[in-house]
Amino acid sequence: MGHIDYAGELNPAQLEAVMTLDGPVLVIAGAGSGKTRTLTYRVANLVERGVHPRNVLLLTFTRKASSEMLERAQNLLDARCGEVSGGTFHSYAHLVLRRHAREAGFTSRFSVLDQSDAESLVEAARDATVPKAQRKGFPRKQTVMAILSKAVNKGVSIPDVLAGEFSHFMGYANILEQIQTRYTALKREQDAMDFDDLLLHTGDLLERNPAAREAVAGRHTHIMVDEYQDTNHLQARILRQLACAHDNVMAVGDDCQSIYAFRGANFENIMRFPEVFPGTKIIRLEENYRSTQPILSVGNALVRQAKRKYAKNLFTRAEGGETPLLVGLDSENSQSDFVVGEIKHLLDSGTPPGEIAVLFRAGYLAFDLEVELARAKLPFVKYGGFKFTESGHVKDFLAFLRVLAYPGDWISWNRLLLMLDKVGPKSALGIFQQIKDAGKGVRGILDVKPKPAFAAGFEAMQKLYAALDPESEGLARTGAAVLEHYLPTLRERHDNWPKREKDLRQVVVMMERYPSLEPFLSDMALDPPSTSVDNGLAEGRHPERLVLSTIHSAKGLEWDAVFVIWALDGRLPSSQSVFRKGDALEEELRLLYVAATRARKKLVFTYPRDVYDHAAGQVLYDPCRFLDGIGRDILARG
Repeated sequence: MGHIDYAGELNPAQLEAVMTLDGPVLVIAGAGSGKTRTLTYRVANLVERGVHPRNVLLLTFTRKASSEMLERAQNLLDARCGEVSGGTFHSYAHLVLRRHAREAGFTSRFSVLDQSDAESLVEAARDATVPKAQRKGFPRKQTVMAILSKAVNKGVSIPDVLAGEFSHFMGYANILEQIQTRYTALKREQDAMDFDDLLLHTGDLLERNPAAREAVAGRHTHIMVDEYQDTNHLQARILRQLACAHDNVMAVGDDCQSIYAFRGANFENIMRFPEVFPGTKIIRLEENYRSTQPILSVGNALVRQAKRKYAKNLFTRAEGGETPLLVGLDSENSQSDFVVGEIKHLLDSGTPPGEIAVLFRAGYLAFDLEVELARAKLPFVKYGGFKFTESGHVKDFLAFLRVLAYPGDWISWNRLLLMLDKVGPKSALGIFQQIKDAGKGVRGILDVKPKPAFAAGFEAMQKLYAALDPESEGLARTGAAVLEHYLPTLRERHDNWPKREKDLRQVVVMMERYPSLEPFLSDMALDPPSTSVDNGLAEGRHPERLVLSTIHSAKGLEWDAVFVIWALDGRLPSSQSVFRKGDALEEELRLLYVAATRARKKLVFTYPRDVYDHAAGQVLYDPCRFLDGIGRDILARG
């Protein structure tokens, strides 16, 4: 056990944060500036100076993050750092409620519902509220659960949640409020809490019960919170109460990386911290240990455009680096070809595949690139969103087209026929046999006389195939006709159908560049290089594969080379945020900052010109507004 040379191992700003132990402190930690190192050394310093480890509380967003920080602190100092109280807000709230269950209105044996159990209880609340005859078109239990959860985490009403993200369900606002009331009552009856309740009831307990607040807050003399820009309004409430006796709180975060409003994160928490904790000392970590200065200069140029921010200027002591590039291409496919070509050049120059990432605003924007990468035999893994050839609604859509090209494709016919009400596997096989026996290809469907039980749906399918003629009307028109036919089914099967419809419209756009159906279907059937995953990239890297990722999933990670595709006004920022302006547009700027600061050595933005936006009814052709105004000395044009 030896004294740590803090001054020798930390830069001046980090050292100031580590040595400031009392009073409220807000550490604005720019991208790649060593915030984890700062928190780790501060834990060690507190313990080394005699603060009892159990009086120190470290709140992080994952258990893994807190355990890694405390393990590093132990390696720095000694085993005492392992006794520091560390964990997530939810795990900490759970401990508080176990100790003070009766004051919160529960027994000490209350149960915590997992996602599946909570959804089952929501289903029971829905069934008790909505008569069976009125449930057609009503959101499924998973969607109802998501709506109720967002209302709690954001501290807003159900109509507000619907207006922001589920506008197609706005007509059910009153019923959903009734379900919320019933669901809350059912949980009380069963002495149970869901995940959100852990925060909600802890906040209520600390605010309304002075004795409990004094007991809980008295256990900790020093509190640290990581990723403060990602906290929601409940977590900010809890923190304010926990620090009521001393205000010895250090919040660490980056306002410019607040990109999770859709999950309930409240940007105001980090901006209002100095108001909530008067006398706050603000420390800026600006020295970057990740990127070259040219990349940081782009990040700084983006930060300067934010209307509300903590001013910062990222810099590095490392010298050199190439100027980032903004490239406009003639089409989406030209963009894909350009990126594939650049990736091949990087690979030939010795850059490992796992050190190359392509980032995008939403998963569907990578569809065309996925096809080109597969064609070039460049293996990749995709995070955030899905690999489109593996998604149910895309498979449905492609099945309509596959039977046009391959009338004997039983798997596709079976998929189509089972979409119809009152058609089971036996009926589907019988219908397929009739189509095959007719010997007329896909038009054999016109000879089938459907049973009355499913006649309406089947006759609509017959009408579709009587009209489709890809050779004379072109592939994109064929795709559009199939999509219009499929839309009612899509809307009935999926609560998030607006997002899925956007996916399929992107596939129709891709069809425009194919001369006929067979090469299009061949490209769609290319063996997927890897399996898509929905969880975060941080759980595992694949050094032998390129990374395709949404920007949201890429936060906290870094690569040698980063391509940000679809840097097109109307896509990034999204057309919805442009329309809504204000906070929504500011978050899009922060999203671009996060994307840019993932790169260590090479950063390229690309955008296709002349893209028709079906939802907005207009052509998009301008580069991202946040990049367009950056000087060519900072961001070169190609």
